[in-house]
Amino acid sequence: MTAKDRREDTPVLVVDLDGTLIRSDTLYESFWAALSEDWRTLPAALLSLRRGRAALKRELARRAPIEVAHLPYNQAVLDHIRDWRAAGGRAVLVTAADQQLAERIAAHLGLFDEVHGSDGRTNLKGPRKAAMLAERFGEGGYAYIGDSAADLPVWAGAKRAVTITGSAALRRRVDALGTPAEHLQAAPARAWLAALRPHQWLKNILVFIPAIAAHASDPLVLAQAVLAFVAFSLVSSSGYVFNDLMDLAADRAHPRKSHRPLASGRLAISHGTAMVPLLLAAGLIVAAFGGGALLAVIATYFVLTTVYSLVLKQKAVADICTLAGLYTLRIIAGGLATGLVPSVWLLAFSMFFFVSLAAIKRQAELVDLVSRGVTGAKRRGYTTQDLPLVGQVATASGYVSVLVLSLYVNSSSVRTLYENPWPLWGICLIVLYWITRIALITNRGHMNDDPIVFAVHDRTSLVCAALMAGFVLMAGAL
Repeated sequence: MTAKDRREDTPVLVVDLDGTLIRSDTLYESFWAALSEDWRTLPAALLSLRRGRAALKRELARRAPIEVAHLPYNQAVLDHIRDWRAAGGRAVLVTAADQQLAERIAAHLGLFDEVHGSDGRTNLKGPRKAAMLAERFGEGGYAYIGDSAADLPVWAGAKRAVTITGSAALRRRVDALGTPAEHLQAAPARAWLAALRPHQWLKNILVFIPAIAAHASDPLVLAQAVLAFVAFSLVSSSGYVFNDLMDLAADRAHPRKSHRPLASGRLAISHGTAMVPLLLAAGLIVAAFGGGALLAVIATYFVLTTVYSLVLKQKAVADICTLAGLYTLRIIAGGLATGLVPSVWLLAFSMFFFVSLAAIKRQAELVDLVSRGVTGAKRRGYTTQDLPLVGQVATASGYVSVLVLSLYVNSSSVRTLYENPWPLWGICLIVLYWITRIALITNRGHMNDDPIVFAVHDRTSLVCAALMAGFVLMAGAL
């Protein structure tokens, strides 16, 4: 059936918003947008929920308006609406989302003749939506496009049903209503694994550093380090998902980050919201098998990542120091898991080295802003004017880490571990070269990822790592 035939048969197309017009849910969108602006959103949301979901939606919409231009719109639905209107039909947006938000979305798209949403008192969903449409357009006086089982009462009263869902079970239930039905292309597959950022688990290899530095070969020690690695990977993924939820607006405005699962709508925000506590609980359970000290450090890590996402990420310098601290916590956790306490030399080197990497990460973001002609990023404490200073922090901290490393190589501690410590000086030269090169690459705008992840895929960085391993072998570990 052509769009013209559909229009002549049923002149009004009613369109749902959440999960249909957009590959997201505006309730979760509003919550995370408001929380990213003010952590006090959570208690305020709980208080408003006592007056019902409609009141909650109105409160969240008031606290932090969503940037409607960057929402993940469903292209198949947009095309369907345009075809309908081109054939002379009318399109109406009817949603359980707040009326004010629905009106802003409709104004942005310019596709709807009417807009109806929740008004702060009545949640326009399910049977209430069906009753409103029957009163407004008459029983069977409209076609309806939706995506969930909550829309079944609406489809039952419609003259024509249109679905946009990946659920075969729901399509069968719609067909069973006896209403003529049309099923549009299903939404993209869920991107659970990508949201976990498994490539970022490379950072958690730092938990093995205490064992490597102490030349430990006991299988039990290595197994304890693996336990810490798994726990950190689960908890850090929980933090990554939480951070992505907080950064939805900023990620959608970014040319690369807009493709992340949550920002693009490939993963439902409701699923991402559930993943945060589930991953955290799994990580803490694994950590508990490593002892109370490991559990405490990993819990501290999650608290710091949460505070970082809520507050510290927006504070210049504090964000860099926090990131460096989170890297170093991994080394401390590895020491606690294996019973091998990291030396002061190792902790001092790691702090300066990771301050350098964190500053490089910020430097890369600022260089990207300059290239796009933007003066500042959302939820960041820096502007492009800070670029020279941030670059200086990156190189200066990196060079200080090399100084600490050279002092360590010349210390008595090294002579107890190595027969011929002098080849270790080669490591100092390589680290000095690598930091300088990374800073140069970043300044030229070619650092498109986290520095550690970049290093794993960079041939020169891998050669540097191999050379450093060779110098360690030359030193002859006892």
